[in-house]
Amino acid sequence: MTLTVERDKATGVAVVTLDRERRHNAIDLATAAELAETWREFRFDAAVRAVVLTGAGPAAFCTGIDRGVEVPQPESPYSVDDPLVSIGPKANDLWKPVVAAVNGMACGGAFYLLGESEFIVAATSATFFDPHTSYGMVSAYEAVYMAQRMPFGEAARMSLMGTAERLSARRAYEIGLVSELAEPAELLPATLRTAETLAGFPTEAVQGTVRSLWSAKQAALQQALAQAPHLVTLGNLAPERQAELFASRRGSPEPRIR
Repeated sequence: MTLTVERDKATGVAVVTLDRERRHNAIDLATAAELAETWREFRFDAAVRAVVLTGAGPAAFCTGIDRGVEVPQPESPYSVDDPLVSIGPKANDLWKPVVAAVNGMACGGAFYLLGESEFIVAATSATFFDPHTSYGMVSAYEAVYMAQRMPFGEAARMSLMGTAERLSARRAYEIGLVSELAEPAELLPATLRTAETLAGFPTEAVQGTVRSLWSAKQAALQQALAQAPHLVTLGNLAPERQAELFASRRGSPEPRIR
């Protein structure tokens, strides 16, 4: 198992933990499948009324898709197979509120999860960045999700600056990506307090409000995401060239924190 799921029937809160600490909670195919299955299970579990999503260990919330994963692609410029498109709660028709507790790094494919959470609580040590452009890859889905949650200029800067720069938790809070900051030891308790409040309200009203909030931007989001596969197919470098860039940057200077 690559996820840990704990349900508290007394509070109505489930805690989902990405449990691949040695891989910085990167998502492999098994993790992607478990996430989708977990969200679908919560749809039918009346005892779960709110969810906290976090990562194991202090170093990372999630660092996107595991670089060891190989995904065969169709020989077509019109489509791309992306195992991360179905890892989020909304992609699996879950409308119970999900609050993300971000500990450490959140980058790349982590934004599929953060983009479908209602809001984010972050440790003061957390950082956010998008490495795609550094490795000759298009930031498509990630950029779309972040453009929905951040001022456009901030989303553009993070998406384009790649590994050269990281957004601090403080800056993420200042621009509205993060709704609350907590010291690392207090991150989970702070997030649980919020989730327990949500779980204590009538779930029909809470889920209806979640749907209302998402309906405000759903049309634009779906239109933007529909373009993502084509942009990835046309703009990504060949995998072997991506690997060369990845290897060449291992000794790069430490990224700037802003």
